[in-house]
Amino acid sequence: MTKNLRVKSSKLVDETYRISFKFNGTTYYGFKGDTLASALLANNIHLVGRSFKYHRPRGIMTAGSEEPNAIVQLHNGTSRTEPNVRATEIEIYEGLVATSQNCWPSVKFDIGGINNFLSPLLPAGFYYKTFMWPASFWEKYEYFIRKSAGLGKSPDVPDPDIYEHKYIHCDVLVIGAGISGLIAAKTAAKSGFKTLLVEEKSYLGGSTIYQDSEFFKINNQNSASWLEKEINEVKKIENLEIKTRTSVAAFHGYNFLLARENLTDHLPLEQRENKTRQRLLKIRAKKVITATGSIERPLIFDNNDRPGILLSSAIKKYADLFGVACGEKNILFTNNDSVYETAISLIQKGIKVQAIIDNREEIDSKLIKETEKNNIKIYKGYTIVDTFGYKRINSVSIMKLSKDGQKVIGSKENISCDSLGISGGWTPAVHLFTQSGGKLKFRDDDQVFIPNTYPSNQISIGSCNGDFTLDEILINTPKLLKEFLNIKKTEYENIEIYSAFNKSKRNIWLLPSNKIVGKTKSFVDFQNDATAKDIKLALREGFRSIEHVKRYTTTGMGTDQGKLGNMHALGIISETASSKMGELGTTTFRPPYTPLTFGTIVGRNVGKYFDIIRKTPIHEWHIENKAEFENVGQWKRAWYYPQNGENMHEAVQRESKAARDSAGILDASTLGKIDIQGTDASEFLNRVYTNAWSKLEIGKCRYGLMLNEDGMVYDDGVTTRLDENHYIMTTTTGGAATVLGKLEDYLQTEWPELDVYLTSVTDHYATISVCGPNSKKIIQKVIPEINLSDKDFPHMSFKNSKIGKVKCRVMRISFTGEQSYEINIQANYAKSVWENCMEAGKEFNITPYGTETMHLLRAEKGFIIAGQDTDATMTPIDLQMDWIVSKKKFDFIGKRSLYRSDTIREDRKQLVGLITDNPEEILEEGAQIVADMNKKPIEMLGHVTSSYFSPNLKKSIALGVVKGGKNMMGQKLIIPMEKKQINVTVTDPVFLDKENKRLNA
Repeated sequence: MTKNLRVKSSKLVDETYRISFKFNGTTYYGFKGDTLASALLANNIHLVGRSFKYHRPRGIMTAGSEEPNAIVQLHNGTSRTEPNVRATEIEIYEGLVATSQNCWPSVKFDIGGINNFLSPLLPAGFYYKTFMWPASFWEKYEYFIRKSAGLGKSPDVPDPDIYEHKYIHCDVLVIGAGISGLIAAKTAAKSGFKTLLVEEKSYLGGSTIYQDSEFFKINNQNSASWLEKEINEVKKIENLEIKTRTSVAAFHGYNFLLARENLTDHLPLEQRENKTRQRLLKIRAKKVITATGSIERPLIFDNNDRPGILLSSAIKKYADLFGVACGEKNILFTNNDSVYETAISLIQKGIKVQAIIDNREEIDSKLIKETEKNNIKIYKGYTIVDTFGYKRINSVSIMKLSKDGQKVIGSKENISCDSLGISGGWTPAVHLFTQSGGKLKFRDDDQVFIPNTYPSNQISIGSCNGDFTLDEILINTPKLLKEFLNIKKTEYENIEIYSAFNKSKRNIWLLPSNKIVGKTKSFVDFQNDATAKDIKLALREGFRSIEHVKRYTTTGMGTDQGKLGNMHALGIISETASSKMGELGTTTFRPPYTPLTFGTIVGRNVGKYFDIIRKTPIHEWHIENKAEFENVGQWKRAWYYPQNGENMHEAVQRESKAARDSAGILDASTLGKIDIQGTDASEFLNRVYTNAWSKLEIGKCRYGLMLNEDGMVYDDGVTTRLDENHYIMTTTTGGAATVLGKLEDYLQTEWPELDVYLTSVTDHYATISVCGPNSKKIIQKVIPEINLSDKDFPHMSFKNSKIGKVKCRVMRISFTGEQSYEINIQANYAKSVWENCMEAGKEFNITPYGTETMHLLRAEKGFIIAGQDTDATMTPIDLQMDWIVSKKKFDFIGKRSLYRSDTIREDRKQLVGLITDNPEEILEEGAQIVADMNKKPIEMLGHVTSSYFSPNLKKSIALGVVKGGKNMMGQKLIIPMEKKQINVTVTDPVFLDKENKRLNA
């Protein structure tokens, strides 16, 4: 039976609402409003986990997002399992199941605890030194490293929860709803600004809401009562939106911030069904006010990591907000006045305080005098030199500090306890400010970094700006707000403030010990077991940069990102290396400030929503006619149309034969279409294509290749000149977005002087391609007013026309080698025009064909598909397309690269045709091509890029890239397959109608 450590007068907990939950297989009880941490402490549970490296017992240390120890796994073994959740942040709910991490077989008896005894063999950097040799052992090392890596267990089944993203725009964003944040939000909203206030807790008020004593007063009321009235007023302001349970994760440039809003994490699992669990808020704010507060520092002394050692502010918070005593015999250890606030609060609730150890000798503080009235022993000028107890602290040893604080003197005294509260002062939470690009300055007076240079329209207020006392906050915050918001006055001008807090502090980064040097374990990073000794070792081994020391010792590299330990690491480096902290700087504060689930990051883009599905305007017709589809980019394209139980091969053979013999129709709407306008449009095309464009006549079309700067082909297509300064470019389906992005990049960064405007019109127009010997007759029936004679409408030209009253653009372009016409029509008329073409083509047995037949038809003509017959290593010359590279143009993208020694080699891989000796054998795409199977090692000359059986040629055909292929025409090569070798002959890549007679048939 566990003890119940509940005390009265909690502000947050509803004791009429009892909740059961499980921790490490045992059922416990808490109340609505409890966090998992407060509920465990109420049940006298302190041992909750093991440290990463030494597997030392660890307990709850804080009450917020800075928690380094109490990291648990939720619902292990279920679809909702989640690792590395802070017990201090999860609100308990009926059915909650949590387990400790990084321990086996249990948290109470962990085999990994042997590492603690082996710690002299596992100093900082031992990974780097040990696992380098012998090289032959690496695979053995890797097995054990991977087994020991990580803390919790990742889920291995899909997450059933729902996540979403939301965009928010506001005039003023206020981050943090402590006293300074509430003042800022109220002032901004009442000044006419559309204001958003976000707070990571479920309640408003920050630490001031539980500052409930006569030693902190505002307008002659205790600060907590005054603040409660302010909160009630703030909640009624219409121009202010408040979001609790919302943590800002990232602060990017130009005041763009990401925040995670927890919507259902506090509800029982059965109540979450079909509800959004978390929402990622994408916030764009004109002004940002950061009021993120500060984080209490620990103190660094020997064995300062035992369960039962907490931050003093956490002990106070658990007592005031949750009505929980962290122990029955409490000791407090400090270098400032904070623990005296805690002591007074504990005494008022009947919680025993054994003693207070203060490393300051001469202290004049009203809080201390009040504490002394309660007969609490205060050891002034003392420090803790050791703690005892394995699974929970049971006593401490203290000794007197020397005047300079560098050593201990006198005799040692032991004091029993079951809870130790520590306070090393406060560190401003500047993480979000620095993420935004802000620069810090170091304040020597109290050894803190505070905001200095603001990169955007933002400001920091309250304790995150270095104002730690109530009077500093209430005096400085209104002044800063008036200037920042450009207002004349606030409600807080003549406010009366009384604060008994004395700012004096005796800062000693590493407290001395009575032990021999090297025999202590003074932890700086509690999660990763980085000690002060590790940091000093790093310095001895030559590391000086804080970033290098961080990586060598792993300080600050855990899931808590060093929120507690980084300042002490800096201080120890500064003192050991005799350098100034302000010159050392800080480590980089990277987003997210607190961890984000993958679900929150991706939102609803999972499962079938992982990628958007794009459908052509004719998609429903394809479905009605039993088309099979393939994914091309994000598009669903008709692949083939099986009839009477045909497989794909049979359907493709029928479709391709029909297209060559009479007429075929293809939905080509997915091709990228870019509208290009401007007085410099011709010059622009000259620069991006390899061939010349300035002399292209209006009404004409031209095929072009685009190269990267390295001279390699990355896309192709036909571009048509519609008017003097107006073109329409087509690209490959999959390359449309990439091409548009590249072209925009050139216009905006390389050639901003060009008068050119690009617009994507891919979705605006549908494209219907009719090809084959009877295509002209079909188009004439559909568009009777158009003159289709070869003289009036030659190949590679276009005409504007109408189908009924609907305007359309008809282009005579062929990707099959047959006489072909492409109708570009406004998308919403596409299905009707397609059906008209099908009706007009009935007498000619018009046959719809899909992408697989299109690939076969173009391969018969030796036409390439960029991305299939090319990769990032193919130039136009490699593709035997020298004719498309202008010899007269001064320059175009990739021109210089075409004449590098590497790109003009004769033995480069070049596009060729391949004919199998056995016309029935079809090569596998991707198969390697060799010349000699007996020569070892076998030299791979290239590979097959496209392969089909052509019913029109009645044989197998293939395209491939082969080293020196242009000079190998007629030679025999070998395609080694899994069970046999296939002999092929190298040929010209054009297999059908080399004279192009069919284009004008």
